[in-house]
Amino acid sequence: MKYPEILQEGRLIRRYKRFMADVELADGQQITLHCPNTGSMKNCLYPGKRVWYSDSHNPKRKYPCTWEQAEIPVMFDGKERMTLAGLNTGRANPLVEELLQAGRVTSLAQYSTIRREVKYGSENSRIDFLLTQDGLPDCFLEVKSVTLAMGEGLGLFPDAVTSRGTKHLRELREICEQGGRAVLLFCVQHTGIDRVAPADEIDPEYGQTLREAIRAGVEVMAWGADISQESIELKRELPVLIV
Repeated sequence: MKYPEILQEGRLIRRYKRFMADVELADGQQITLHCPNTGSMKNCLYPGKRVWYSDSHNPKRKYPCTWEQAEIPVMFDGKERMTLAGLNTGRANPLVEELLQAGRVTSLAQYSTIRREVKYGSENSRIDFLLTQDGLPDCFLEVKSVTLAMGEGLGLFPDAVTSRGTKHLRELREICEQGGRAVLLFCVQHTGIDRVAPADEIDPEYGQTLREAIRAGVEVMAWGADISQESIELKRELPVLIV
């Protein structure tokens, strides 16, 4: 996925009120970005480090610029390495849709129709993608964005307690219990993550529900992205560690 134009650079001052972030530009000017990430952004907020943002050029928006990426220090073998993280969670579904349309997820490539945001389930949810194909069971695919890097390549989800995420797992489990097919795909927008696991210490209920969903037949996979200021693309499947 290419950005409409090359991202612009600043340095983070602070994130606040959940949806706002102040940054300083090279000329000393300070601007406020829209922060399109509702999570805690744990291990992603480093004042003074570089960040990159897109500009909508829309004068009607109060905050026309959107925070897209950040420079994140991550420990590997006792040494700090700078990595990149895509923090705009709104990019996750388009990235996964691009991956599906390219047929690169082998286990899902036989599905010819992709529908977005379809209502389903006993708890009144919307599935990110419903995949259909004559002769195959409908496949319900839920996407979660992973940016919590713990060092040595390990990424965790969630980065904060997520009752909504747990509800989605219950819905996926119910699909499988009824004989359907359900998939959870972790979209890893972080170059410092090469494997994913549930964040049991942050949200033990989510971890327990994930394991119950897997036992019921929910398929779990993770894909990692290549990230630059010109584009971001899911390129490789990553292992998911469930103990």
